[in-house]
Amino acid sequence: MARYSVNKVILVGNLGREPELRYTPSGQPVANFSLATSRGRTDPNGNWTDETEWHRIVAWERLAETASQYLHKGSKVYVEGRIQSRKYTDNQGVERTSFDIVANDLTLLDRRQESGEGMDDWGDGTSAQPQRPQRPQQQKKPTGDDETFASEEFDDVPF
Repeated sequence: MARYSVNKVILVGNLGREPELRYTPSGQPVANFSLATSRGRTDPNGNWTDETEWHRIVAWERLAETASQYLHKGSKVYVEGRIQSRKYTDNQGVERTSFDIVANDLTLLDRRQESGEGMDDWGDGTSAQPQRPQRPQQQKKPTGDDETFASEEFDDVPF
């Protein structure tokens, strides 16, 4: 019998600090940043309160460089990755365990900047998604009747 397991985390929150980009001795880029997620709830006295959780995010390679370049303190971001634990000894000699989110996908969720001309979601004039070429408008061939869909219009449909 095959054994399967899943270690997947999806977070949407705001950066608590600027990403810190470093390089390993072998030259591999790694970025660390904190992400705050919040939820609202009613306390036992009936008062509305927000609970904030802080998550340590680690991104590697090209994703680390991208995070360092485009993410800033306060940015709203979607993070997808996995939980990874690591053990360390603190300054008092106590062994502790830390849980990090190792990111494998990041998506900037901030709205477009309204003030700049030609600015896109990233705010620097570059596009996160490649622009699709515009499809030329096809002229509808007259068929002599009111048939809306002429078969010539759908010759390039892939299915």
